[in-house]
Amino acid sequence: MAMSLKNGYGRSGKQLPNRWRWILAILQHASGVGLAFLLGLGAFVEANAYNHGNSADRPSQVVAETPSDGMTGMPMEGMGAMMRPDMAPPLGVTGGMNPKQGVFMPSLQYMHMRMDGNRDGTDDVSTAEVLTDFPVAPVDMDVDMLMPGIMYGVTDNISVMAMIPYLWKSMDHVTRMGTEFTTKSDGFGNLRMVGGYDVYKTAQHTIKLTAGLSIPTGSTDERDDTPAGSNQLLPYPMQNGSGTFDLLPGVIYSGRTDDWSWGGQFGAIVRLGENDEDYTLGNVYTASAWGARRWLNWLSSSVRVSGEAVENIDGADPRLDPLLAPTADPDRRAGSFISLGLGLNFLVPSGVLRGTGLSIEGVIPLYQDLDGPQLERDYAIVVGLRKAF
Repeated sequence: MAMSLKNGYGRSGKQLPNRWRWILAILQHASGVGLAFLLGLGAFVEANAYNHGNSADRPSQVVAETPSDGMTGMPMEGMGAMMRPDMAPPLGVTGGMNPKQGVFMPSLQYMHMRMDGNRDGTDDVSTAEVLTDFPVAPVDMDVDMLMPGIMYGVTDNISVMAMIPYLWKSMDHVTRMGTEFTTKSDGFGNLRMVGGYDVYKTAQHTIKLTAGLSIPTGSTDERDDTPAGSNQLLPYPMQNGSGTFDLLPGVIYSGRTDDWSWGGQFGAIVRLGENDEDYTLGNVYTASAWGARRWLNWLSSSVRVSGEAVENIDGADPRLDPLLAPTADPDRRAGSFISLGLGLNFLVPSGVLRGTGLSIEGVIPLYQDLDGPQLERDYAIVVGLRKAF
């Protein structure tokens, strides 16, 4: 299912645009270069901190990050209180935690994403321009997601996690005749199960390989009433699942000193096969880099830059008319994105809620290049709650 960068052809046998070959080549080779850069940066910051910091503070910092080292017999329930707020990466990074053996970490995330206005390539497109080519134009869209999850430390170096989102989607439209209408859908998305293995770990650096599977528990048959009739099939963006099993490979690097932490992640969603509706959603390739500063024992802030490349849909749902609206056209779903995320992490250091973490991240797009017209991203806000047991 992966694209061949050697000959520049994708899954459908069509030659990829130069933009996509360039983006995918960068994502393919960036992992080695990016990890080497982050490791080098980490070594520099670490050496600088150790040269100029208070040596009396360093042992306690190392112990706090690895509470089992030098603390034989300490109850595991005390670990949560000793963790730093920036031990949790920004919320846009999945699987970046490193729980100790036997530790359960349930979590709950809420996300709101707003899309407003259309774009083709890097240019904004007015609703009137969209309506010159399609009878129906999307105007804006809201997505809300509530996602419970749980993570478990099988060993100190192996962790497993599972999560499933519940989605609420709403899209406003307008027709050439000036009729405005809204369609809505809600339901569970795909169940994700991910395992992580720390291939390299010291007190300051960790490299984790992740591999997961997305199970098609989300619907691809969402319907609502439209001007065309009642109980109409909704287009691709309003569906809640992929209808296929998907592979979730990735690698995560993280580093830290007394008050600073940083990291990078490379990941993908690789679709397997075709769903029952005769199409396959496009593969997704992602890369992130972040840095965080611990200000207090209960507060840290973070900055994250992320890139994302999304392919077009392969095949098509025969029940949808691609000439009716751009959201029903499988060749208008691809795009490349660069986004900026700003976050805060809070950690309860003592009391009955000791070890409970609250994270917030706001994300805004810096660059969007879309195979449009399609709705462009405006912003996203994510709030997460977690607790180690």
